[in-house]
Amino acid sequence: MAVDEQRAGSRVSRPEIRLVRRGFTDPGQALRLLAEPALDGLAADPLLLDALAATADPDLALLGLSRLLEAADPVDRQTLRDTLTTSKPLRDRLLGVLGASTALADHLARHPHDWHVLVTFELRDMHPGPEDFRRALAEGVAAGPAGRPADALRVAYRRCLLAIAARDLTGTTDLAQTAAELADLAGATLQTALDLAAAEDPQAAAACRLAVIGMGKCGGRELNYVSDVDVIYVAEPREGVDEQEAVGAATRLAAALTRLCADTTGEGTIWPVDANLRPEGRNGPLVRTLASHLAYYQRWAKTWEFQALLKARPVAGDQELGEAYTAALAPMVWQAAARENFVADVQQMRRRVVDSIPATELDRQLKLGPGGLRDVEFSVQLLQLVHGRTDEALRSGNTLEALAALSRGGYVGRADAASLDAAYRFLRSLEHRIQLHRLRRTHLMPTGQEDLRRLARSLAPLINDDTRADPVAALQREWRRHAVEVRRLHEKLFYRPLLDAVAELPPGAAGLRPEAARARLEALGYADPAAALRHLTALASGVSRKAAIQRTLLPVMLGWFADSADPDAGLLNFRQVSDALGRTPWYLRLLRDESAAAEQLARVLSAGRLAPDLLLRAPEAVAVLGDPQGLVPRGRAAVEREVLAAAGRADSTAAAVAAVRSVRRRELFRTAAADVLGRLGEDPAQALDTAGEALTALNAATLQGALRACVAGWEERNGALPTRIAVIAMGRFGGHELGYGSDADVLFVHEPLLGSLEEDAARAAQAVCLELRALLAAPSTEPPLEVDADLRPEGRNGPLVRSLASYAAYYRRWSHAWESQALLRAEPVAGDPGLGERFRQLVDPLRYPGTGVPERDLLEIRRIKARIEAERLPRGADPTTHTKIGRGGLADVEWTVQLLQLQHGHGLPGLRTTRTRAALAAAAGAGLVGAEDAEVLDAAWVLASRVRSAVMLVRGRPGDSFPADARELAGVARYLGYGAGHSGELVDDYRRTTRRARSVVERLFYG
Repeated sequence: MAVDEQRAGSRVSRPEIRLVRRGFTDPGQALRLLAEPALDGLAADPLLLDALAATADPDLALLGLSRLLEAADPVDRQTLRDTLTTSKPLRDRLLGVLGASTALADHLARHPHDWHVLVTFELRDMHPGPEDFRRALAEGVAAGPAGRPADALRVAYRRCLLAIAARDLTGTTDLAQTAAELADLAGATLQTALDLAAAEDPQAAAACRLAVIGMGKCGGRELNYVSDVDVIYVAEPREGVDEQEAVGAATRLAAALTRLCADTTGEGTIWPVDANLRPEGRNGPLVRTLASHLAYYQRWAKTWEFQALLKARPVAGDQELGEAYTAALAPMVWQAAARENFVADVQQMRRRVVDSIPATELDRQLKLGPGGLRDVEFSVQLLQLVHGRTDEALRSGNTLEALAALSRGGYVGRADAASLDAAYRFLRSLEHRIQLHRLRRTHLMPTGQEDLRRLARSLAPLINDDTRADPVAALQREWRRHAVEVRRLHEKLFYRPLLDAVAELPPGAAGLRPEAARARLEALGYADPAAALRHLTALASGVSRKAAIQRTLLPVMLGWFADSADPDAGLLNFRQVSDALGRTPWYLRLLRDESAAAEQLARVLSAGRLAPDLLLRAPEAVAVLGDPQGLVPRGRAAVEREVLAAAGRADSTAAAVAAVRSVRRRELFRTAAADVLGRLGEDPAQALDTAGEALTALNAATLQGALRACVAGWEERNGALPTRIAVIAMGRFGGHELGYGSDADVLFVHEPLLGSLEEDAARAAQAVCLELRALLAAPSTEPPLEVDADLRPEGRNGPLVRSLASYAAYYRRWSHAWESQALLRAEPVAGDPGLGERFRQLVDPLRYPGTGVPERDLLEIRRIKARIEAERLPRGADPTTHTKIGRGGLADVEWTVQLLQLQHGHGLPGLRTTRTRAALAAAAGAGLVGAEDAEVLDAAWVLASRVRSAVMLVRGRPGDSFPADARELAGVARYLGYGAGHSGELVDDYRRTTRRARSVVERLFYG
């Protein structure tokens, strides 16, 4: 290590400089320790100093050696000194341990004679197995102090751990062998503890056969230095013993075993024994019979429980019973991939693990964080469970063995498998070194420079960088490099081979067979794997630039499609968009260079039919996904300017309206895509309001542009229009509450110009409005806008357009209560603004009457509402799930709010609004509705509106009830925030919410 020359010359002695160059960070303390009597004579030994310099922390190693020599008796001290100077293997092992682990140094200071175990394991080709560890532990317990077997077991365990660590730190064993030895030691410890428990309770031992099943890393023979040891207990009665008595006896033995391993004494804890992977977890019995286990897994087990059983292995107790347990459950484990939502369940569990990590720890997590060990393990297990159904070679509980088998079988490319193997070994070795220091269970990278330096020096052989100049920086670079590689695991391990199955394979790639590719697609949730493979072939085959870029994109996009309710539709839509735009340079460049745009496209294409249908009509709209502002709905003014400009460039009325509809289609896609991607607001009610405002502004601008075009066309044919026209929005349009499938409910009003004949003005207005409706609804590649004027006076039997004076005369003489109620939503949206304002002034006294609602009108409104409920519900529709006129649905809430507006709107300005939620909030603020009742009504209205929007987004056509098709219902549930397989919860929640709303409506509306 370089030392500042001025410091070396003025304040550091020459011996200290030599120690600094050997890696000591506190040379003063090192000199003091070397001068102590216990080390007298060793200080001048260059072999010892070189060996110290080769350790992870020379200062720590020297301190530990000093403590060990001081604690040893004189004879053993001299033996150790002689051995240190004459035996390099012993010297390297002992100092390697002392320089890496303060916990094992403490053990040697308490039990100095235990250094001899390092001589026992001197031969490089000696690999101790379970029997060797069992013998060592049994001998240690037998030789321990009488009456204290638990302490003796702990000492013997640490002695064995010392030998394993020494072999690991000196490179005698690799990671896989070290982890296997740790698992074997754990199994031997469990067996020894069980033997001790049986000796304490011979009656229990005589009543039952008890097998201990290793789970997790213990079962997979890949254990950490410090880890909970996951187990499951299975018991059977011995001959002549009642089953209940046997289970009770086995429970006593299992509890005693747990206590012997986990209790803290003067020698510390070995490790906790965790049985929470058993059926029902902590709430289930600690011990079950084999039949009870089988009954649970056959009826109640979740996907993750079968995934956990992949690593199950008998490790202690009755071997025959343990093997019977694993043999009985294995068929269920290897059929788990056939379960509905299998991949989604596994992926969701992985996401929950990541989400549970505290934000302060996320970047330091070696195990659970993105790019960590659990990513490798989950991905390998996922592939095992999918392909292990038919390929028994994959049925290993060990991650590295399984990864190698996946590579041999062609399920993972050889280069990918080698890269991931290296990343896993590095991350596990890093985790091991961190835990070994203090023998504490942790998976966090330390932050202290001393700790990081020790780790870097310890792992120098595994770091593909020069660690001499700055070991900490080299370590962090290597860690990040491997984490980035692992972060791409799901693509590399699960999706990429699907592309290799249909494209020309580069050297070393996976040769996934067609049947294996179909199995993987089916597990991912693709309903038609054969069609999916055809789409992949069409997209990725060939040597064109397009195919090359698609091969890069598709592995990731397949994952995004699989995360949706309808992966097949997502892949099909992507193929269609790519066929339309594949030769367009900006399209491929956008998806290749803008990962966010590619992900957004995948999620939009697989979220339902509406947005993809809009996109496929004009695929160039994909460009909005690459614009930072592309998913922000535009305001009315901006859209109207574009609409009028587009209409103005057209050479005919039909072409002008077609141009207006084209703008509407693109803006409709923008809003739908933003909604699907959750960009309209974090709160569902806010997102609903934002969508309603955007759709209302869009339809208003569309009507304005179409009206302007139709007026211009009429004038081109006939001269100046003899009247002015205004369009009044009604219903949800007037309430700014439009959904994706809503018609545009309107009233048309005109006002003859001064000097014009009433009849001429009426004919002209009628012609313009008829043409407007026809052109907006005409068959076209653009989505139609149905303009519904049925709320006009006299309904369909009345004239389409009336003059303002005619409206005034009608409302003065013939208006009904329901018409005043309908006018609560009236709002001018297009045409002559002055005329629209005069219409508003005309209807205000009708919808906000100063005298309130007469009793006869109140009865009429209630009668009409009851009749609608009885007569207009579609045949066979479930009234508890019909969002519009079902119990507690939109009509219930809206009619209740509108009744309050009719009764109190004249005196309360807050009620004079066309928006349902705003009026409800005003009513609650004025005390007309209790706060709790208002909250119940608002929740039901928001949920019903969101369900209607979801149905339109998913099905591509409007609907007022939940879809009967399971996949469509899953899409609706996914839009509403429910995970895969939870569609039933959505329906239950809807019924519960609307049931509460209906009870409020019956009190407030029906009295």
